[in-house]
Amino acid sequence: MCVAYKPNTAFYEAYGIKGWQSLEKTINYLNKSYPDIFTIADAKRGDIGNTSTMYAKAFFEDLAFDSVTVAPYMGKDSVEPFLAFENKHTIMLALTSNEGAFDFQTKSIDEKELYKVVLETSKKWKNSENLMYVVGATKTEYFKEIRKIVPNSFLLVPGVGAQGGNLQDVCKYGMSDNVGLLINSSRGIIYASKEKDFAKKAALKAMELQVQMQEILKA
Repeated sequence: MCVAYKPNTAFYEAYGIKGWQSLEKTINYLNKSYPDIFTIADAKRGDIGNTSTMYAKAFFEDLAFDSVTVAPYMGKDSVEPFLAFENKHTIMLALTSNEGAFDFQTKSIDEKELYKVVLETSKKWKNSENLMYVVGATKTEYFKEIRKIVPNSFLLVPGVGAQGGNLQDVCKYGMSDNVGLLINSSRGIIYASKEKDFAKKAALKAMELQVQMQEILKA
């Protein structure tokens, strides 16, 4: 059993109103069939004031997701509207798994990498206890430094599987006293097969990853 579902909204939005209706059907099904499973709208929103409030209402109230991913580039007034919603979580991009992360996120500002500035600054925002952070599985060499700044925060960790992230290293350097990790594998599971047996192969890949996680937790 997985611990969270994370629909990527772009793959729904690409189909216009029909796609948005499909997203609504997806989250309604998840909330009805698996009410105890954490849901994440992978939307990467982030805009000023009222706009962010409307984004938050869309995902938290209308669609009833438990959380949403956001981009922090525009600062606190683009993120705090999401944090204002009770019993919801905002998952902010900190250090992403893509190659382009090195364009900005690891560059230094006054001798401190940008991702560190983002983490430290976000802790000062109102309702920051509702924050989680995206940290890519392909950046395991940074996990020690990240845990010094946010030792107890949950991290959403994409990039295991198709992007080459190493599960063992992620857990070794990123796990907190209460585990503190949501490890995501998307393409490695969804595209396990291009044949008619895709659903069966996807299930086997998901089970394989789950077994690996269980072994790590036992150790």
